[in-house]
Amino acid sequence: MEKRKIKFSLLYRDMWQSSGKYLPRVDQLVKVAPHIIEMGCFSRVETNGGGFEQINLLFGENPNNAVRQWTKPFHEAGIQTHMLDRSLNGLRMSPVPADVRRLMYKVKKAQGTDITRPFCGLNDPRNILDSIKYAKEAGMIAQAALSLTYSKVHTVESYVKLADTLIKGGADEICLKDMAGIGRPAWLGKIVAGIKKLHPEIPLQYHSHSGPGFAMASILEVCRAGVEYIDVAMEPLSWGTGHVDLLAVQAMLKDAGFDVPEINMDAYMKVRSLTQSFIDDFLGYYIDPKNRYMNSLLIGPGLPGGMMGSLMADLESNLDSLNKWKVKNNQPTLTQDDLLVKLFNEVEYIWPLVGYPPLVTPYSQYVKNLALMNVMQLEKGKERWSMIADNIWDMLMGKGGKLPGELSPELKALAKEHGKEEFTANPQTLYPDALDTFRKEMDEKGWAYGPDDEELFELAMHPQQYRLYKSGEAKKAFEEDLAKRREEGGGLLEGTKKAVEVVSAAPNGNFAPSTMFIDVDGEKFKVSVSYGESNGAEPAAAAAPVPASVEAPAPSTNGSSKEIVAPLEGKFYLTKESSETPLKVGDQIKEGDLIGYVEAMKTYNAIKSDLSGKVVEILFTSGTEVEEDDVLVRIQ
Repeated sequence: MEKRKIKFSLLYRDMWQSSGKYLPRVDQLVKVAPHIIEMGCFSRVETNGGGFEQINLLFGENPNNAVRQWTKPFHEAGIQTHMLDRSLNGLRMSPVPADVRRLMYKVKKAQGTDITRPFCGLNDPRNILDSIKYAKEAGMIAQAALSLTYSKVHTVESYVKLADTLIKGGADEICLKDMAGIGRPAWLGKIVAGIKKLHPEIPLQYHSHSGPGFAMASILEVCRAGVEYIDVAMEPLSWGTGHVDLLAVQAMLKDAGFDVPEINMDAYMKVRSLTQSFIDDFLGYYIDPKNRYMNSLLIGPGLPGGMMGSLMADLESNLDSLNKWKVKNNQPTLTQDDLLVKLFNEVEYIWPLVGYPPLVTPYSQYVKNLALMNVMQLEKGKERWSMIADNIWDMLMGKGGKLPGELSPELKALAKEHGKEEFTANPQTLYPDALDTFRKEMDEKGWAYGPDDEELFELAMHPQQYRLYKSGEAKKAFEEDLAKRREEGGGLLEGTKKAVEVVSAAPNGNFAPSTMFIDVDGEKFKVSVSYGESNGAEPAAAAAPVPASVEAPAPSTNGSSKEIVAPLEGKFYLTKESSETPLKVGDQIKEGDLIGYVEAMKTYNAIKSDLSGKVVEILFTSGTEVEEDDVLVRIQ
């Protein structure tokens, strides 16, 4: 009997994003690509998608240049490239107009991406079917994804039915996206068998994270049931919150009687060495060491590995903010582990109450954000649900798609109290076409649209990050943060590499080589460090957020003026979109008027005034870090 063939796809992008905040620069990606090809075992490589392009923007690279250069060598070698997209949300956290979604697939096809993997965080087929249509119009292979999670409402039958709907709607392939790695092996095998029974000709690809510990058994089960492609990672970024290791999967499947590709181990070691060098260069500062471990506590909250990479970094600032409040109020402080366990418990508690949304981007972030806000408020003696952002209300009310389960009675009552109404029509109708608005902005600023309108697409997909990239503010902020981390240590490199003297800094904010002395186990070395591309070409980056409305704390008085203060820690912005008019001194405002935004946890939180009067002082400029209770605006 002929052995059944299993093919491998390398998740080189997701390896990084599931471990920490940033990905390698384009010069590093181009350096490692030939050796990945030389390994000879990959039919596919994941090259872009999801938060990839925001990360480029946030450390000052042009993402379009990065994607074109990164996909080119694989294309020439006959290896298919694939990307992840979020259907209604495109490549960001918030919904995207249909004309921008259509342009995305045209741009990505032109840039050399063969396959797109659209998923909906709610598994609403309406969102995925639109993406299938747009992708096929652009000539891409549409690999529709099932966002897998495990609950009483997520059954084998429901997933087989969803796959059947997507295939009948034009999907060329199906991906089983086990983003948290909590799918039980036997359960997954039944889903695969059910799909194959209905559509034996449709290729299936399995994607899992290794964190909770099920992944290896799951891979064996789905391969036996009929899956053709397996997503893998490789050392030094496999396991932990990331994905299973190529070597272990290949050995397991070979022993089980499958036809699997051989691995050029000399090339493997080159890729491994280069990946480690990228960690040692700067990326290790953004990888929490705890993300390198597996943890079966993740079975309960079901949080995805892709989110855990950035969660630990985000948790630092939230913990600092909470502990400042506790010190001020003479309460004992919490450790990061204390806060993490409280967060896990709260996620597990609220998930059924919010209708069991699959915990995948953006809904994993929304549920995590809601849980964390609950924890923060409860720790301060306030009520659960006292701070619900608008994007979370949109999820609860159906504006991103239909929830798999029922909203709890208490949240239904709270929604009614806040004047929120359930939305049942196609979510895309809420987000009208917008490319003309962005064309106007580019024309006014004299920005080129780029080949295949790729720069127009980038602005339309990531407006805030693109503007910060074009102004140079993004690169400046990244360089300052990296310099601080080099000085203080942190991440995987904490205590192993610490700059004691910087001889020459990057001039004029450009990525230029600099020399520094580092101390490694007591021995000093003089090294040259390149911070980026010298030709000026171009993390977990915050995905383009959705405005969220929170009530500002009650204003305090300061002489004859009253103060509006920040309700939480984050970055303060006067506007989110170019169409908005920023608040200025002298403006008359009314109760309920928008003051600005505080960006926190990948969400723009809209700060609204609860008083009327004349603006006499604005204390922060856009993009400035603010702490909870900082005075933002004074009103007279």
